[in-house]
Amino acid sequence: MKTDFVHICGSDELPESLRGGVVAIGNFDGVHRGHRAVLDRALDEAKRLGAPALVLTFEPHPRALFRPDMPLFRLTAPAMKARLVAASGFDAIVEQRFDRDFAGLSAQEFVREILVGRLGIRHAVTGFDFHFGKARGGGPAFLMEAGAQHGFGVTLVDAFRDEGAEIVSSSRIRELLSKGEVAEAAGLLGYRFAVEGEVIGGKKLGRTLGYPTANMVLGEDIHLAHGIYAVRFRRADGSLHDGVASFGRRPTVDDDGAPVLETFLFDFSGDLYGETCRVSFFAFLRGEEKFDGLDALVVQMKRDEEEARAVMAAARPMGKIDTVMSFSSGQVAK
Repeated sequence: MKTDFVHICGSDELPESLRGGVVAIGNFDGVHRGHRAVLDRALDEAKRLGAPALVLTFEPHPRALFRPDMPLFRLTAPAMKARLVAASGFDAIVEQRFDRDFAGLSAQEFVREILVGRLGIRHAVTGFDFHFGKARGGGPAFLMEAGAQHGFGVTLVDAFRDEGAEIVSSSRIRELLSKGEVAEAAGLLGYRFAVEGEVIGGKKLGRTLGYPTANMVLGEDIHLAHGIYAVRFRRADGSLHDGVASFGRRPTVDDDGAPVLETFLFDFSGDLYGETCRVSFFAFLRGEEKFDGLDALVVQMKRDEEEARAVMAAARPMGKIDTVMSFSSGQVAK
């Protein structure tokens, strides 16, 4: 990951050194293999031109503004997205605030105020179906005409298909994760799905059973299937620990509780409270169950631990991004 990567939020000013860059434009939720077809094209163009490589994305996700009644399962929170973009080799990510004022900009105003005025764009790279501006008034043809008028190039990238000739999309990955199919989702993401959160105090029941856990409460929009997973846990100092995690409502001990991610770290002892850590999901072991008492629960937990240890011992990186996210040590970027 580049040490000089720049994360521009909201109205923060873009450094002069990053103006005149090649800009990949899109929401890029998940930064999956389909998105990387766009991102890789932008990186290639930036190298050809000797220009900075930037990503322009939008926060919050536009659906949060237009469909607030339907919370979207975000594959990557803003900080996670920035880390993935940095690991891909970009110089900066620009998070354009998506509010009513911005949504009201016409396509012409978006080009003039954001692309030309704010970014001083030299070349735009987008998906073939990218639309922008009020009422989605701007499309690929409009962008190419605007580029010719304002002096920047435009590259449109076709939809990326997987080995089965199916389009790789964020919605497809969300559906897989909602079923617990984390290995299949990883094949489309190009890395293991991960979440980040602060480790909080719990009821400490796991400690009395010989399985102390690091607990995180994930957002209500995380629609990951409830169950038991083989995982890798990254602490704030960058150290990695394999483990087994339970995500759900703990039906044996707490039927009415809110969903919690509880991770038992193998061969680890220490205080994690207050740390912001990352959990990467490698395999789904089983669904959530209610056991007839704590003794039966502990017996199953031992089986889960054995299976998770075997999964993690055989795990290998899927590529550069997966290596950075789940295999290489190093402090978690802020």
